[in-house]
Amino acid sequence: MRTAPSLPLQFSTLPALFHLLMLHLLLVVQASPPGPVVLCQSGNTNCTLTNAYGAFPDRSTCHVTAVSYPSTEEELLRAVSDAAVKRHRVKVVTVYSHSIPKLSCPAGPDGRPGLLISTQRLNRTVSTDAYGARMTFEAGITLRSLLDAAAARGMALPHSPYWEGVTLGGLLSTGSHGSSAVGKGSAVHEYVVGMRLVVPSAVPSADGYYAKIVSLGEHHPDLLAAKVSLGVLGVISQVTLQLEPMFKRSVTNRVVSDATFEQSISSFAATTPYGDIIWYPSQAIVVYRDDFKLPVTAKGKGRNDFIGFRPQPTFFIASARAAGSCLRVNPELTCLRSAEDGLVTACGWDPRFEGLFYHQTAVSIPFANITDFVADVKKLRDANSGALCGPDLYFGFLMRFVRNSTAYLGKTEDAVDVDITYYRARDPRQARLHEEVLEEIEQMALFKYRGLPHWGKNRNVGFIGMKDKLGARLQKFLRVMRRYDGEGLFSSEWTDAVLGLRGKEVVVEGNGCALEGLCICSRDEHCAPEQGYYCGEGQVYRQARVCRKITEDSG
Repeated sequence: MRTAPSLPLQFSTLPALFHLLMLHLLLVVQASPPGPVVLCQSGNTNCTLTNAYGAFPDRSTCHVTAVSYPSTEEELLRAVSDAAVKRHRVKVVTVYSHSIPKLSCPAGPDGRPGLLISTQRLNRTVSTDAYGARMTFEAGITLRSLLDAAAARGMALPHSPYWEGVTLGGLLSTGSHGSSAVGKGSAVHEYVVGMRLVVPSAVPSADGYYAKIVSLGEHHPDLLAAKVSLGVLGVISQVTLQLEPMFKRSVTNRVVSDATFEQSISSFAATTPYGDIIWYPSQAIVVYRDDFKLPVTAKGKGRNDFIGFRPQPTFFIASARAAGSCLRVNPELTCLRSAEDGLVTACGWDPRFEGLFYHQTAVSIPFANITDFVADVKKLRDANSGALCGPDLYFGFLMRFVRNSTAYLGKTEDAVDVDITYYRARDPRQARLHEEVLEEIEQMALFKYRGLPHWGKNRNVGFIGMKDKLGARLQKFLRVMRRYDGEGLFSSEWTDAVLGLRGKEVVVEGNGCALEGLCICSRDEHCAPEQGYYCGEGQVYRQARVCRKITEDSG
């Protein structure tokens, strides 16, 4: 059984009666599940794609010619073959599309029409090997359904991401993980022992398909590329996972001062198999999650009551974005698994109402560098009173632990994944208060401390220099990519840019580009000079280039 931390709740100054009314409302309503991420004008043609948050980092619209919804591997084979014959660019989209970058958009600069293949209906359990503790699933199954199916057979996934709404194919393609520096670590792809891909073929099969199924066993060398693929090798059809017997977890949260906590991060990770750390820098406190495995016979029934994943009243979420308050919610539900209620309650980030809207910076910093990184962030905090209050309202700096990966596009060394969520203006031309502090932290993590970005999160600048950071690993991956999709049907402008292919760059320069993380400023126009924000150097990391607010008082 898995549990998640009960995080400290901060209530605003709303009247107590208002809080009681809100709590009563939460007891009598369900939640509105998320809306579709693909919308079409006519049937399954002339469509637009977005992500779960309703906007990509560059705010552009992703137009696609059509979307297909295969429900069997045979139908998936036909869909890939059709795209290959027509030489259409094609991308896979998951049911909730939780990647923040433009990972699922097939559009490229060559003008070729883009097609989507949705894995929404490829969501079943394929087979179970009870003796070997292995199960095979279709790629579109959600994490929640996968965990439930394994539990029904007395098994559990050793590690998983925290959010149940991701799919198996999606979380593998982006290298998603939980938190552990013990054993194989927390990345789900380390527990993949088999995979089936549907890839384009230059010659037809006996059935006339210009596509084929590639089966990768546990010791197949190409599995190291397919485990984390960004979706450029083809479509993941099925995945076989190494599981283990069911277990429970004992979770205790300790709230302490952050005075010297950076000195304990490495030792905590080494001794706590499932632990993580949440740092609230503006409050100068740290929450250690002491998280250990217990036998399934242990007493107690865990419950995930993490507020961020719960259905919340849309009226209050919209108010909280402006007021900076945190709300208590019904801990028996998640915002995915509930009946339609007319959007009275929903996931906090649901784009159908004016709720949360944010960016995320998720960077894995080597253990050898994490102490100095935290010390630098403390210097910035101390020099800029209140500057990090914003991330604290989005649950602080979440620190999870990941191991050096066997996958070519996985982590290159043991690291602390620092996940920072923060306010994002709905107007991309609008600068944020303390813009320069968050930009400096981002650049410190990525460049000064050699951090690797999470493929499914981050702004464009997070992916600068990936070709150099991955080195020989990337070259091995690209060799497999050329064999599986030599025509580049599954490539896009975004994947070309982050992999350093075809001369593409992740940086998109223009007026205000630094505000959305499309560039690192080198000119004042990249910031918002009309709002008083000009390009300047960092305070602690002098090599950083940030958009700093210049007032008459500051000179």
